[in-house]
Amino acid sequence: MDRRTATGEPQPADPRLDRAVGAAESGRRRRLVDRMGAYVALTKPRIIELLLLTTVPVMFLASGGVPALWPVLATVLGGMLSAGSANALNCVVDADIDQQMRRTRRRPLPRHLVSRRAALRFGLVLGVVSTLWLGLVVNWLSAMLAVVANVFYVVGYSMVLKRRTSQNIVWGGAAGCFPVLIGWTAVTGELAWAPVVLFVVVFCWTPPHFWALAIHYRDDYAAAGVPMLPVVATAPQVALRVVGYAWASVLTSLLLWPVAGTGLFYPVVASVLGAAFLVEAHALLARARRGAPLAELRPMRLFHGSNAYLALLFVAVAIDPLLR
Repeated sequence: MDRRTATGEPQPADPRLDRAVGAAESGRRRRLVDRMGAYVALTKPRIIELLLLTTVPVMFLASGGVPALWPVLATVLGGMLSAGSANALNCVVDADIDQQMRRTRRRPLPRHLVSRRAALRFGLVLGVVSTLWLGLVVNWLSAMLAVVANVFYVVGYSMVLKRRTSQNIVWGGAAGCFPVLIGWTAVTGELAWAPVVLFVVVFCWTPPHFWALAIHYRDDYAAAGVPMLPVVATAPQVALRVVGYAWASVLTSLLLWPVAGTGLFYPVVASVLGAAFLVEAHALLARARRGAPLAELRPMRLFHGSNAYLALLFVAVAIDPLLR
């Protein structure tokens, strides 16, 4: 800024004023970045990554090889917007619970970085945009499957099941199974038995995966009044159900071999991964039956192991068609 004295001579710059102006501008930029980051956090990017990890490999399976790039990109973008919508709306519904739990109190709504009304508008807009995008660019069957998944997650799980029954994640987790159907229909335009098998794999995988996390955060869920199974049942009872669902997930995964006519690569990898998953599930059960305290149950080993199991299983789904 050109500052001049009364005689028209240039006035020496005031470094304090320059620093104040610079600090104000820097503060505005920082607040803008923080606000943008808060909206991104509402979409729960880490959950979106897992959902997309089950979408894209199924597109390889449906194509019998490498799918065309544009349908993959269009489906990934639509899936990101759709999942982001569901997650943002879940944050609105669960704002009071998130405030009370250590695991979630750093989310944008408990920290008051975004208002509930703004988060609601954001989630709804993402939902509308994702539906139109998938419908107009991919196909309307994929778009409708995404809508059903969102409604089931936000209304069925978040609003109805989560606070009322210990079976909340069993049935509510079905919403996270829809990406395999969306990936398949994005390529073929129709449903088939192969994606249904993978739907059931993810459905059976979800309870042991999430119950392991819920064991670790049992006190959080109890304080928030959420009846997750580890809150209302003993550790051995929870671990026994974990083992049951883990077996169901592994056995169902092997059905893809005859149903989809995969090569030998997939069943071999699925068997090895399944064995590792089951070993960890049975180890949790053994520790629970010995009466190990919560700190020694080590449920997060199963949680992280189940993540690796599902990720690598779907990588095998994608690779198998390339080897035939």
